[in-house]
Amino acid sequence: LEEAAFQLQQIFRIDISIALNILGTESMRAGHCRVAFTCFKLAADRGYSKAQFNVGLCYEHGRGTEKDLEKAGFYYCQAASSHHPMAQYRYARYLLQHGPGSPWHRHHKAVALLEQAAGAGITEAQAYLGVFYMRGLQPQEKRGLKYLLQATNSGDAQSRFHVGVCYEQGLGVQRDLAEALRHYRQSAAMGSRQARDRLRA
Repeated sequence: LEEAAFQLQQIFRIDISIALNILGTESMRAGHCRVAFTCFKLAADRGYSKAQFNVGLCYEHGRGTEKDLEKAGFYYCQAASSHHPMAQYRYARYLLQHGPGSPWHRHHKAVALLEQAAGAGITEAQAYLGVFYMRGLQPQEKRGLKYLLQATNSGDAQSRFHVGVCYEQGLGVQRDLAEALRHYRQSAAMGSRQARDRLRA
């Protein structure tokens, strides 16, 4: 009986959190940012990862509350620890730019989170890792190209441009100017200014 009561309490808590998060989302769409933030915060403090992510966004962009990157990082971390893929990406970015602790530890943790987010299909994480591995202190070109191709397959114009650069310069792949041109053209058609400039050159 105690176990059943505990399960009912958990379901009740989750249902309330989901409802608060939905109410927050609708309020944000209607332009009621303060109301949205309040709803997100109530659900986040009940441990609901989607709301924790939304609170992080509010703090990062100053929507419905004062802008506070440290608090944004805290809520992204909470959501990331519940395996929220976009929170993993945002928290990784936070760690690389503002996070506490030693640079090595932050870098190591951020890369692990980016890998998880990329594996969950987050295009931004795939694109970030692609460039990160291409331009790092010890470039891993094949690995970088793998992530750029994943982001390209998700429709990311900038990653398609970078894949073109890889083919033009032979980074992680055999040099192939025809293939580079194909990627530049597709990237330009998707709106990439860099690809248009490269085609002119």
